[in-house]
Amino acid sequence: MNKVLPNDVFNYLEKKSYRDWQLEWDSVSGIEAAIVVPAICEFENLKTLIQSLSKNDTDSLKKTLLIFVINNSVTSDIDVKLNNQNTIKFLRQLNTGDSSNHLQSEIIKSGLRIGLIDACSEGCEFNEKLSGVGFARKVGMDLALTTFDYSIPGKKIIISLDADCIVDTNYISEIINYFTVNSTSVANIEFEHNFSESKINSSGIIAYEIFLRHYVTGLLFAKSPFAFHTVGSTLICDHKAYITAGGMNTKKAAEDFYFQQKLAKHFRVERILTTRVRPSARESWRVPFGTGRTMMEISSGEKNIQVYDPDIYLILKNWLELFYSDLSLNIESLISETKKIHPELFNFLTNRNFIRDWTNILENSKSTKQLNYQRKNLFDAFETLKLAHYLRDKAFPMMEISPGVKKLFRILEHNYKLDLENGNIISDKYLGKLLTEIRSVEFSLYENLNQ
Repeated sequence: MNKVLPNDVFNYLEKKSYRDWQLEWDSVSGIEAAIVVPAICEFENLKTLIQSLSKNDTDSLKKTLLIFVINNSVTSDIDVKLNNQNTIKFLRQLNTGDSSNHLQSEIIKSGLRIGLIDACSEGCEFNEKLSGVGFARKVGMDLALTTFDYSIPGKKIIISLDADCIVDTNYISEIINYFTVNSTSVANIEFEHNFSESKINSSGIIAYEIFLRHYVTGLLFAKSPFAFHTVGSTLICDHKAYITAGGMNTKKAAEDFYFQQKLAKHFRVERILTTRVRPSARESWRVPFGTGRTMMEISSGEKNIQVYDPDIYLILKNWLELFYSDLSLNIESLISETKKIHPELFNFLTNRNFIRDWTNILENSKSTKQLNYQRKNLFDAFETLKLAHYLRDKAFPMMEISPGVKKLFRILEHNYKLDLENGNIISDKYLGKLLTEIRSVEFSLYENLNQ
């Protein structure tokens, strides 16, 4: 079925997309959402993901296409390539209605629509320079643009997911409903790492999620425009936002961070709290950093999870209030007030040539709207993280989880009834309670800021 693409979609694909891969699917009308899943050596996990998606309601499944990008590089290990070939075979059997076992029959009967991009067979493999999760996501998301039924009014939604996840039964319907009702352009879906898996370091993954939520809660407290999680399996945007941001990047890791940063410079990043995605807590070699790599380092004893000193969030809060105020329009006032907040903040900005760059922006910005965009462009998510690292190294060392969370709660004036242990934490039960509490605090802070 040939589709007439809107001009913005056509122009984007002409300029930004790669043409070496094709999407295998039974082309139908009515597609309004596409779930894009990069997968390398994920045969078993992929079956679990598909099964969880197939339990979503029939109406949502009819308007959704699940796109797998099965990929490896030309230099990947033979075991990886064989696993991918088994995956390709399994997906093609689903698309032809070949139900050789109960699982396949169950998936086929659900009506789940599946698309496949073969980037793993001989002649289709990624070259070593491009291979990686960022490029795989980009290939899938770009081709997703060609599947939407643009004759139907409303949002066309691109959903990023990973092969090692499971989702709730209302996952698709809640995403579509949220984007439709709220006219949303960009959102994160709520996540909880899957602690029920066997062979995982439960204390390690709980501590890691506490670290992630401690940082985002601190950013929410500081009222940063970049106060969101950057987990690849939680990111959602509509097709217009995707094009505005220039599409997915091709980084081998942190592709989700940099893509979401670009989106946040143009759109407010909202949060969907009414459903969940549950990423795996496994160890993984697939990317050079992130959850899987962190779990490997924890298990090997290379890493001990700590959290930032919340004084860093206080400095960030004071800095953002200054930077987004009229005082920042006068360079001398900006310098003077910055030094009052903390001398290391001023040193950081000096080292990053901030004053020079901001002076240039002030001289060339012609409107308040342009100036506010340049504020987010100059001091973005990456600069925020760089500031946290700089203050960590110069003045505020990392803290053990228990006292670090206790200090954050005190700054937030949050009363926590469970006695907080000091020093290193051993009890998984205690860690779990702490994670539950910081999740609750984070959600409340987000909702209060967005009322």
